[in-house]
Amino acid sequence: MLLHSVRQARRVWRRSLNVPLQYSTSRATVETDKYGIPLTPTWSVQELLSSYPAPSISPATFKRLHELSALLPPEEGTPEYVKLKHELEELIKLVEATKLIKVEETGNVGIPDGRVIAEGSGIPLDRTPREDGDVRGRDLLSYASRSANGMYVVETDRSR
Repeated sequence: MLLHSVRQARRVWRRSLNVPLQYSTSRATVETDKYGIPLTPTWSVQELLSSYPAPSISPATFKRLHELSALLPPEEGTPEYVKLKHELEELIKLVEATKLIKVEETGNVGIPDGRVIAEGSGIPLDRTPREDGDVRGRDLLSYASRSANGMYVVETDRSR
């Protein structure tokens, strides 16, 4: 009886691998692949930014940004000027939208660990394996292909 149930469960599981998964969000049902990744985008940056007001850059600010960047600004009124000004305004909109994000204060001041692995597994990044024992300092020069007077030698193709 137990063997029959296991076989039946296995058949159902195998059939489910061929059917795209679906999950529901507050807006609509989103079709996903067998790994749970949506088949179509669920949101876009453009859609999000369209809800924010468009900033405006004055011609003096536009000119000053170019001066600070050591660039020559395009002539005012040209298509290049209009296009570049619009792109800068869109970047400012993105920066301003980022500033509106509320971030909860945590007690941890350090950089968060961005690794996507199970805790306690993976490569220990705080220590390095040593095959030849504990080789440190100037002894490491023995592994260099070229060294002179206790320094590493690096070939370059330019003359000084």
